[in-house]
Amino acid sequence: MTRLNRDQLVQLAKSQITEWTPQQLDGRRKAKEAITVVDIRERDEWMQGHIPQSVFIPRGFLELQIEQHQPDRDAPVVIYCAGGVRSALAARNLQEMGYTNVISLIGGFNGWKNASLGFKVPKVLNEEQRIRYSRHTMLQEIGDEGQIKLIESKVLLIGAGGLGSPAALYLAAAGVGQIGIVDYDTVDVSNLQRQILHGQSDVGRYKVDSAADTLAEINPGVKVIGYKEPITSANAFEIMRGYDLVLNGSDNFPTRYLVNDACQMLGIPLVDASIFMFEGQVTVYQPKHLEAGIEGGPCYRCLYPDPPPPGEVPSCAEAGVLGVLPGIVGSIQAIEAIKLLVGFGEPLIGRLLLIDTTDMTFRTLKVNRNAECPVCGDHPTVTELIDYNQFCGLPSSTHAVERAVEKVNVNGHHAAEKVLV
Repeated sequence: MTRLNRDQLVQLAKSQITEWTPQQLDGRRKAKEAITVVDIRERDEWMQGHIPQSVFIPRGFLELQIEQHQPDRDAPVVIYCAGGVRSALAARNLQEMGYTNVISLIGGFNGWKNASLGFKVPKVLNEEQRIRYSRHTMLQEIGDEGQIKLIESKVLLIGAGGLGSPAALYLAAAGVGQIGIVDYDTVDVSNLQRQILHGQSDVGRYKVDSAADTLAEINPGVKVIGYKEPITSANAFEIMRGYDLVLNGSDNFPTRYLVNDACQMLGIPLVDASIFMFEGQVTVYQPKHLEAGIEGGPCYRCLYPDPPPPGEVPSCAEAGVLGVLPGIVGSIQAIEAIKLLVGFGEPLIGRLLLIDTTDMTFRTLKVNRNAECPVCGDHPTVTELIDYNQFCGLPSSTHAVERAVEKVNVNGHHAAEKVLV
């Protein structure tokens, strides 16, 4: 039996497979054909540049991982390496696995570049980040690219209380690069039953300061920006602009309507949640974004067009709340945020998740966008921020600000005392 040398093996493989030129692949992708493109080079080669929207599977893992990325064995799969040799051999191996439409890229990545076709040079996790986020990067839905998206993301939390605490902890642990926190309250002993960002030694401190210290211990690579002021119609745009996502953990109706309307007007997704005694609910309000091809879903006003009369819905301070409940609900908010930032899974857009911890039931209700909604409807009538205290039947925000007592602590920080929440 004649033993084939390397060149003969490559020639034999090429005679048994299909090959495309870089121009053929580029043309088919421009024609919107559904093609899975797989880069089988080593990591250092991948990091130096790769074909956009290609999947990275090192050659030694190809047979083990290809089904995760393309389970349909009749779908077109284009494999490329540096020059077209490794990909030819790999394509034949996939054919032996039952893949019927495998193509090797002639000239590989070098041929792609020489054809003056665009390529992407990825950002790279440093060694500390690779270790810290290794459990994330193992997940196909996240990987290095998804983790880098998290690191480059900015999330704003409205409140550092029951819901903001678990959400902030898990977003910081996940590696969200910048976390803004709006809260001008101080830590009270009664908060410690559920607001796990804070401890006994934080009593009397501003929550944003306590939160910043705690999150720095969780992940020193996260930048925390605190806003020690109430969010109002006057400053909402200034505070929220530039963030990729907002998580609402506020405990009063004027703030809930304000944050919803501001997010809709700025085009920022809002992960909204609320808790009451033993029950909670979570949803995602995705504004319409025509340039990005996003149709948009319902907003807070679609579900609740009018606020309840003042005093009809008791607060947690009046009715009580199970301490663990905000941990569950806030953690779900963090999950939804990560899904939106990375771009995987099915977020709770148009769906309201209801949680009842007394019998541990989870129900999901479908919510439709109201075409007549004054904010996100087809013909919106609310196109600028209003006086939300007046809208909710409370003293106007102007009077509320006048009643706020400005104080300066020993470090020279300014804040307004909480008067409404």
